[in-house]
Amino acid sequence: MILNGRWLSIALGSALIAAVPAQTPQKLPQLTPPRSGYSFPQRQTLNYTVDWRVFPAGTTTLHVEQDGQLERITASADSIGAVNLLYRVSDRFQSSFDRTTGCSTGFSKQLIEGRRQVNSSLKFDYAHGKALFEDHNLVSNISRHQEWGIPGCVSDLLSATFYAASQPLVVGQSFSMPVSDAMRTVAVTMKVEGREEVRVPAGTFQTLRVQPTAAAGVVKNRGDIWIWYTDDERHMPVQMRARLFWGTITFRLTSAEQK
Repeated sequence: MILNGRWLSIALGSALIAAVPAQTPQKLPQLTPPRSGYSFPQRQTLNYTVDWRVFPAGTTTLHVEQDGQLERITASADSIGAVNLLYRVSDRFQSSFDRTTGCSTGFSKQLIEGRRQVNSSLKFDYAHGKALFEDHNLVSNISRHQEWGIPGCVSDLLSATFYAASQPLVVGQSFSMPVSDAMRTVAVTMKVEGREEVRVPAGTFQTLRVQPTAAAGVVKNRGDIWIWYTDDERHMPVQMRARLFWGTITFRLTSAEQK
């Protein structure tokens, strides 16, 4: 069964870097601070339905909350219906980043995907220029620790979606950011392709369609990813789509709550 907990991470960009060799040299862009006057949500919960091809497959929730200088994000991805009977998914993700600089402090996840159960954490030690990764397989009881070098400021897979909302989104233009995960840091380019009216369960929105791309990775050879942000000051992600070789996953906003 291919459908699994990669729903969320694929839609947020991990597919862009999943196949990049750790040793590949790459010139990385600097992470540009959020644009002047932009305010991240003080507290917000975004709920999505997840469809795989034409089938209802799951639900996803993204919760954002300010905590002092940090913006903290928690996310969940759960399978439903027939998919849940075939392959149960119950994944949890957490990340945080500095609201002034955009620099991520770290990313963690707890995965339950069929028989697989893994907990992992990624912390960014900017003082020493290192990423510190811890991983523990709850089934095999095997743990691992890895470290690799990072530049002075990076984003993580979960924070990147909300960091991107803080940038000017101008049709026909793009910006790049360094994203770190899985023993590597790569440059991800966010291209604003155009305006589009999008209908989702939460309503009809005027949006900006943004496509993340990278110089290498699974998306380069096997598919595409898009994020639709509202065409207003909020830049709220109302729809996400990953079109990969094994099918299309679409996230559609069902509700946005200030809680």
